[in-house]
Amino acid sequence: MRYLSAKDIQQTFTMSDAIKADKEALSLYSSGRADIPLRTNIDIPEHNGQSLYMPGYMSGASPALGIKLVSVYPDNIAKRLPSVPATMVTLDAKTGIVNAILDGTYLTQLRTGAVQGAATDLLAKKNAKAALLIGTGGQGMAQLEAMLTVRHLTIVYVSDLDKKRAQDFCDEAKAKFGYTFKTKFQVVDSADDVVPFVDIITTVTTSRRPTFNGSLVKPGAHINGVGAYTAEMAELPAEALVKADRIIFDTMDGVLAEAGDMIQPLKRGIIDKDKFNGELGQVINGRIEGRTEEEQITVFKTVGTAALDVIVADRIVKAAEKDGIGAVLN
Repeated sequence: MRYLSAKDIQQTFTMSDAIKADKEALSLYSSGRADIPLRTNIDIPEHNGQSLYMPGYMSGASPALGIKLVSVYPDNIAKRLPSVPATMVTLDAKTGIVNAILDGTYLTQLRTGAVQGAATDLLAKKNAKAALLIGTGGQGMAQLEAMLTVRHLTIVYVSDLDKKRAQDFCDEAKAKFGYTFKTKFQVVDSADDVVPFVDIITTVTTSRRPTFNGSLVKPGAHINGVGAYTAEMAELPAEALVKADRIIFDTMDGVLAEAGDMIQPLKRGIIDKDKFNGELGQVINGRIEGRTEEEQITVFKTVGTAALDVIVADRIVKAAEKDGIGAVLN
């Protein structure tokens, strides 16, 4: 059995690799080759905690089997411990034997950034040059890297409720990516200052209200809604959905059950389900169209699925075995 830390994963698996793996996962999911049971939640009231278990099996030429364990313990912050620790366990699908344990926190960041990268690659204009990132929390850097990986961006504007945090984020981004991608990173006072001019908008927050003015979105723009994952959260503005020509989800069932971005305007009658075109895996499989014209506004919404964790983790483990990365436990 192999143990892979975040550093180990970074050594053997790139964002490009993760985007490719996420495309594979969504293709399999939309083809009916995923067995993803409902998440099991266990409350731990004595310690103000919750333990979550997300298993999955993906069939195909290279099957993958695994389970992600996530804990939510808000009081850990006072103990200087992670409040949402995560661990991924993979099994050999042919034998059922556990073959690896991975840092689940980094895995989640990687596969979530990569699914946005996959959508941006498939739906955004090929000549996109300017992007806006809203939210600089734990998911922010992976989201930025994914956009940079699939499009040659000259500038990325960064917006956050905490302007100092946004500036620190830009400084870190410049150090990590400035030389490789030749991209400028700039903090903006308000997202709406640049919404009319950018080709890509990625919002990754847990906001319960829209993070930008949807009426300002220009023709040809692509929008990613990544952060909101409950019925109460809604970071995407309804106006943008109304203007959109194509609205694509990671999984139809997941988004319509969990994403307030879509649930709330549906309930208010602002949009109806006919506005939703389908899943990104269906675009990959050629079952539905993505962007067909330069001036179309496209929207991608993700709430995540264990299918992404299982495939990405399995492909990481295979790469690590080939490269001899990680600690082997006997």
